[in-house]
Amino acid sequence: MATSLKIDDALKSRIQRLADQRRRSPHWMMLEAIQQYVEREEARESFRQEALASWAAYRETGRHLTGEDVRAWLDTWGTDSEKGVPGCHE
Repeated sequence: MATSLKIDDALKSRIQRLADQRRRSPHWMMLEAIQQYVEREEARESFRQEALASWAAYRETGRHLTGEDVRAWLDTWGTDSEKGVPGCHE
């Protein structure tokens, strides 16, 4: 799929300057930037969907952990008295 991208001269100059500094082509720089953006936005959307599913499950079941429960559990990580996952409240 061929795609064109229209960018202004100032941005073109910045990309070219950075590409020269990195010993990369401007095409490589733009492709890398787009790839990183897409990966970041996909991760953000995945997190959002997971949060919505968690909220729906909580509304349906009422099962939850408090922040205090989680902090107390995490405080034991890496110690000789490391604890398992605490039970959920109803």
